[in-house]
Amino acid sequence: MLELLKDLCVLDGVSGFEDEVREDILKRITPLASEIKTDSIGNVIAYKKGKKQINQTIMLASHMDEVGFIIKKITDEGMLKFGFCGGIDRRVVIGKRVRIGEKKLKGVIGIKAIHLIDQDERKSVPKTEDLYIDIGAQSKKEAEELVSLGDYAAFDSEFSRFGDGFIRTKAIDDRIGCAVLIKLMELELPVDMVFTFTVQEETGLRGATVAAHRVKPDYCLILEGTTAADLPFVDDMKKVCKLNGGPVIPFMDSGTIYNQELCRYLIRLAEKNNVPWQTKKYISGGTDAGKIHVSGPGVKTCALAVPVRYLHSANSVASISDCEKMLLLAKHFIENAEDIIHA
Repeated sequence: MLELLKDLCVLDGVSGFEDEVREDILKRITPLASEIKTDSIGNVIAYKKGKKQINQTIMLASHMDEVGFIIKKITDEGMLKFGFCGGIDRRVVIGKRVRIGEKKLKGVIGIKAIHLIDQDERKSVPKTEDLYIDIGAQSKKEAEELVSLGDYAAFDSEFSRFGDGFIRTKAIDDRIGCAVLIKLMELELPVDMVFTFTVQEETGLRGATVAAHRVKPDYCLILEGTTAADLPFVDDMKKVCKLNGGPVIPFMDSGTIYNQELCRYLIRLAEKNNVPWQTKKYISGGTDAGKIHVSGPGVKTCALAVPVRYLHSANSVASISDCEKMLLLAKHFIENAEDIIHA
């Protein structure tokens, strides 16, 4: 699965501009699905028949998009002013490489040089309006020949292995979920299921809202990447979760109280099959479940997530073991689908 994850993470799919990721996923899953629909907002909804039909709809969901930037203005000097697509810490973007639009034009995020700012400025987080993307243009006219207002920009980041079983790249949130969904679609299913790859999660769970209305699931498993804060000087109860601790089974986050019966069933599956697991020590973040679980008459929803350090940055870090263990536990979920709907 690591090679699949690598292929997905290096693609650019800023929220609202998921075309490149969607096209790649469609190529991979078309031979595996019984039917595929791409809706008006850009979600990919893949139906796959199992050995048995049931009168309940089970959906598994991951989001295709990643955080990034959108170009809002070109200055007279040829610099690009931008807004954020999704929640990005302004402190982590200075000096980072980006690539812009379908042409993947290279750029660097800049700010006024440190020797030109006063002591008060040094103590504060820079404002968005103080940042810009430098593409090496010497004038507004030159920049306009290369970039249009409304173009997206993504972090320009490679995928690499490092340390003792870790990976470093952009967009682990949520290409890991997409990779797991694709691997699950390769299985022979016990019952019919729906695999949904959503858009615009990072900008308000918009794709999930549309997908839930279309699919009308009774049960849903979300596959995600989630914040890990297992770092020095962080209080133990605020570390959220840790790398190499196994997949996260959250009971609650900022947008969802997950179905308790399904959470406990996932825990029993993990313990029965010797899959390490953990939960969140600190309530933070959110997933597509925030919209899915309250759609229609309500959807019984649970989640599995890989812990990720430095989430929403150019260099997110995750454990290969955690990724593999999430896939393993998700497979057990699939294999026990009939039991799960009676959990």
